[in-house]
Amino acid sequence: MSNSKKNTFFGGAAVLAVSSIIVKLIGAIYKIPLGNVLTDAAYADFNSAYNIYNFFLTISTAGLPVALSKTISEDRALGRENQVRRTFRVALMAFLTMGLISFFCMSVLAGPLAEVVVSNPKAVYCIMALSPSVLAVCVMSALRGYFQGHFNMVPTGVSQIIEAFFKLVVGLGLAMFIASLALQPADFGEQMAAVGAIIGVSAGSVFALGYMLVAYFRARRRNATRSSDVPDRSKTILARLLKLAIPITLGSASTAIVTLIDNKLVMSQLQSVFQTVQGMTDSAALDTARDLYGIYGKSMAVYNLPFSLMVPLTACIVPAVSACRARRDLLGGQKVSESALRIGILLALPMGVGLVVLGGPIMALLYPELDNAIAGPLMSVLGLASIFVSIQVLCNAILQANNMVNLPVLVVVIGGVVKIIVNYVLVGNPDILINGAPVGTLCCFVIVSALELLIIRRAIPAPPRFSRVFPKPVIASVVMGAAVWAVHGLLADTLQLGNTLSTLGSICVGVLVYLALVLLLRAISKEDLDLMPKGDKIAKILHIQ
Repeated sequence: MSNSKKNTFFGGAAVLAVSSIIVKLIGAIYKIPLGNVLTDAAYADFNSAYNIYNFFLTISTAGLPVALSKTISEDRALGRENQVRRTFRVALMAFLTMGLISFFCMSVLAGPLAEVVVSNPKAVYCIMALSPSVLAVCVMSALRGYFQGHFNMVPTGVSQIIEAFFKLVVGLGLAMFIASLALQPADFGEQMAAVGAIIGVSAGSVFALGYMLVAYFRARRRNATRSSDVPDRSKTILARLLKLAIPITLGSASTAIVTLIDNKLVMSQLQSVFQTVQGMTDSAALDTARDLYGIYGKSMAVYNLPFSLMVPLTACIVPAVSACRARRDLLGGQKVSESALRIGILLALPMGVGLVVLGGPIMALLYPELDNAIAGPLMSVLGLASIFVSIQVLCNAILQANNMVNLPVLVVVIGGVVKIIVNYVLVGNPDILINGAPVGTLCCFVIVSALELLIIRRAIPAPPRFSRVFPKPVIASVVMGAAVWAVHGLLADTLQLGNTLSTLGSICVGVLVYLALVLLLRAISKEDLDLMPKGDKIAKILHIQ
């Protein structure tokens, strides 16, 4: 792969990485105060609605954006500009159709979805409030796939920031305003505060879509080049897109379905234990289950941070490796996959280890009013799980880029079945309850990531070399984790500095220790840095040769 193509790939990854960091910072400013504004029960409503939303969003957008960016990048590599334009038009109509169907289901069938699917009838208004967002995101996904196929990640990054910003301003503002009204009855006021937070999500999606439309029309005018190629028929293009998109969608949908089943299972098992063992009424059991599921949801908000940073890499892996394959450049595809996997692991491992070691202190710092006796252990187990989720996300992108989209579906189903079984057994145990939910998540993604790594090693021509990916980041992360644990104990137990100073101090020490070890062990190579924008200057600053 030429240096210009490599720089294009990592330049796009850098753009999305920066935007993702900004989005996650905005998201933290949104979700952490929101977790303190909403009661645990209201947060459970918020989370249940999001699981419904993610299912419809996955069905509508999981496969097509990947198929679209992959197809466009391949056609552009062959100089077929007319084919690119027709492919986008076909994909846009497919996205719009799926978005309208999902909008109808979430707006009209919100009641049955809340009661039957997630066993939380009080989430109905939140589901309805999310329905405009699924339509806007469907259309926006077509536009993002178009730009990513052109290796232009700027519109995607900017739209993500716009989406997060309006979600913060509108959602958090409405939630705080409604909560301040103290609406009666109190339970209704809690539900409406969650609805206010959800409205912000829909508002952010609509504003981001507006920006993407403007960016697309501007790009279309700039790129109005003439081409002599004869595009395929629309039916042929749709069949080509669906051939790749359907297996990816099935794989992603299986994850979303497992999440929905898990949501219903956890809520049902908790209510069953409270009714049969503790003798609660149906209403009291539901409210208690909502409280526990809300605590779990607040832990999940932190757990999502590490692997969400993998998204910029995955969005770039597929079109970049696909373009290499179209040119029969197996070595170039191997280098992109290996570097992306190594950089992803370097980011995910320290964050996951940090959450394992400081699960309780971090939750106490972010949510002072939360029951930390419950939230702390949940966070520590989820922190470990986040490492394996990150690996699985990166592996999926590598497999998709190499046209292997069927085996991951089976792998995800296997992991999902394990998760359901573990959760059914553990959450239904009166001595374990909600503590069983993160254990099921951990078991699921350990199995899924291990199997996908095995598939990559055995089935892909010129696979990334795992011996150059994992050992050094693992060593650096383990040593960092030990240092963080020791420093936190010193600051909190010996010096009695309090949780805030002890947690922040130990995190700062962990960052410095990890960076020093990465440089000492040369966990990131000059080859990786050479592929990045200004990589030669970064290498000189870090004295990497």
